[in-house]
Amino acid sequence: MLSNAQYERSLPSSRGVTAAQGLVKRFDKKSAPVLGGITHSFAPSSWTAIMGSSGSGKSTLLNCLSGLEQPDQGMVILDGIPLGGLDDDELAQLRRDRCGFVFQDYNLFDALDVAENVALPARLAGAHSNIGRVREVLGRVGLADRARDAIDTLSGGQRQRVAIARAMLNQPSVVFADEPTGALDVRTAHDVLVLLRQVASQFGSTVVMVTHDAWAASWADEVIVLADGVVVDRLPGGDADRVSRAVNTVHDNARRKGR
Repeated sequence: MLSNAQYERSLPSSRGVTAAQGLVKRFDKKSAPVLGGITHSFAPSSWTAIMGSSGSGKSTLLNCLSGLEQPDQGMVILDGIPLGGLDDDELAQLRRDRCGFVFQDYNLFDALDVAENVALPARLAGAHSNIGRVREVLGRVGLADRARDAIDTLSGGQRQRVAIARAMLNQPSVVFADEPTGALDVRTAHDVLVLLRQVASQFGSTVVMVTHDAWAASWADEVIVLADGVVVDRLPGGDADRVSRAVNTVHDNARRKGR
């Protein structure tokens, strides 16, 4: 297994900024935009949590930042690269080379064992599967001894750790996490959040996480709160109560406007 120093020397020497600049996204021309002109920068090696009620634009923002959806107006910069003008193949290659993804439902395949699930994105891209690298990232998430186990033998927390190992495989500049603790109990969620903290602080990836959970959001360096497709609050992480109060204030204001 690589030492911490060896692993860190293997990482890219620099990371670029990921940013949204004036993003507007509509799914229905007759309705209000899902994103209403969002501008925000996500610094390299930082962890940002995105919060807001259902329909506030959280997942749409995440999808636009990763190039999975195209904004109607504005610009996305991913790891220092503007996405405007890139075709579908170029966007897919950029995601493959520079991004990792972690989802609430894990997105693992029961027909493949643990190591095969971790290696799958590389195989789909036609790259050589480096079993040493696969075992390295499994060791990083505490699953080195489960490489050949079936997915259906793992707990929910272990499955999410497999998903994080898969996201780490290509040493991504940016990791996008959509409700990564939403299906987990508190203790297991804690372990997953520790790993995401390491992804940002030790491995240098920019982590962008959507969550409904103020406690999970408090682990991040920064929390942004969305309402009606715009950023209505920005605050530092570290204090779950403060994050919860900020989100509740936004919800209360929205209810009063709706009366």
